[in-house]
Amino acid sequence: MKTDNLFYRIFSTLPGLALELAGVTVANPGGYSFRAEEIKQTAFRLDGLLTPPPDDSDAPLIFLETQAQPDDDFYGRFFAEIFLYLYRTVPRPGWRALVIYPRRTTERLDPCYASLLTLPEVRRVYLEDLVEVPTPSLGIQLLQLVTATPRTVLERALRLARAVRAAGPSPPFPPAEVLDLIETILVYRLPKLTRQEIQTMLGFTHTDLKKSRFYQEVFAEGQEEGRREECIALVLRLLNRRLGRLPASETRRIQHLSLVAAEALAEALLDFQNPSDLAAWLAAQSDEIS
Repeated sequence: MKTDNLFYRIFSTLPGLALELAGVTVANPGGYSFRAEEIKQTAFRLDGLLTPPPDDSDAPLIFLETQAQPDDDFYGRFFAEIFLYLYRTVPRPGWRALVIYPRRTTERLDPCYASLLTLPEVRRVYLEDLVEVPTPSLGIQLLQLVTATPRTVLERALRLARAVRAAGPSPPFPPAEVLDLIETILVYRLPKLTRQEIQTMLGFTHTDLKKSRFYQEVFAEGQEEGRREECIALVLRLLNRRLGRLPASETRRIQHLSLVAAEALAEALLDFQNPSDLAAWLAAQSDEIS
């Protein structure tokens, strides 16, 4: 299961979850931002770096890695990246290192770095230990979905989705983004089900989907770009995510839409429920196809 992108989305949406797992308490956890950071002039790349708000000098950097596969060289590379980054940063901030494993058996220990693992700045989290946490936070519940058994993952997802919807008018998290994460996690965990089937099982409405950042950003980009080719590329990306892989014939027809028609399709597709809706829309818009 390729989970790198999944974890990136989780921590981008809920950066405070990394602080929770790392045992860090700061005044403004919502001020953290999550990104990947390339260390220039080297072959190193930090896959996860949470940077604190600029007005909080006591808040530490969080170096975060998810390690799903055994790797004998992981700790050598990880600590080299951290210390090189700190060496090149002035003034040098406080820091924490957080490594997330699905289970203990995935970790590969190297005696060369054993003492570094005992530092108070370093914390290792094993997702298998989070499965039965008695009163989990929202972020921990999302991670529980990642490792839950196929038998229980849907039940847990339904329970979490109901709690998100019932959180009230001003919850401390973005409800649409969390619902989108729940759906995405189930796509990873239940690959035999289509995204539409998962949406139906979760009881997601079109209103839920239209509120998610993915739909809003893609639609906004399509409107702002103002160029036919870029708008069509965005429309195709959204259609493939919503309906699955499109037939080549429909892809070609969409690629020949005018800008006006492509913008109309960008809005109409938010209400599509199955591939026949797209086919019907294309048939009705034949006069717009050049």
